[in-house]
Amino acid sequence: MNSRLNVISIDGVVGPIEVSVDFPDDLKKNPSFPVRGLALIAHPHPLLGGTMDNKVAQTMARAFNHLGYVSVRPNFRGVGGSSGVHDNGIGELDDLLHVTDWMRTPATWINHAKAMHHDWVHSANILPLVVSGFSFGSFVGSHLVQKLAELGRPAEKLVMVGSATGKWELAPVPEDTILIHGEMDETIPLIDVFNWARPQELTVQVVPGADHFFHRKLHCIRKIIVGEWLGMQDYRKLQHED
Repeated sequence: MNSRLNVISIDGVVGPIEVSVDFPDDLKKNPSFPVRGLALIAHPHPLLGGTMDNKVAQTMARAFNHLGYVSVRPNFRGVGGSSGVHDNGIGELDDLLHVTDWMRTPATWINHAKAMHHDWVHSANILPLVVSGFSFGSFVGSHLVQKLAELGRPAEKLVMVGSATGKWELAPVPEDTILIHGEMDETIPLIDVFNWARPQELTVQVVPGADHFFHRKLHCIRKIIVGEWLGMQDYRKLQHED
């Protein structure tokens, strides 16, 4: 991931927002590579040590890079180089909405030193947008997807890892939402996720033996995400290419 790391600061709602931008490897070789879309990754709770460099957030970004997406991981307000203070998800939602507008603006990328020569930047405003989040990030992400739909700018897909149900009030989510949870999650019990998902008839993909932070199970997150997009046969092919 470090080879793709590109940390920049953008103007935000209450001041600068620090973001990491991760590009697919294919873009390094071919500026005409047809980028599949844009992926926003929201990190876990800032007051509990969550940052854009969280291993789960990085794993999700890496998975989307493999799928041909440009991944963006912002630091929530008050974290790293992002201004402001923690706002219990309210201000964080405003920030993520602002970041999605930034991501979907061609001028954003035309002025970006590492993207300005890429062909895809001119169509950034029409590329599909994936929203994903881990733990607290899944809570904010659920409300972001709801807000984007209300504004007529819907996300392509929502991916939730370690869904924060039972901790915070999640918004209703699309029926094709990808839910990934650890069997042994000690922070957000699996039964709470089942109870939240059941009335919405959502499928929960459980990683056996995984705790909340997916220690030694990060590859399972990547496997599920890539497999959902490409199918398991193509995922195995990708493994051999790494």
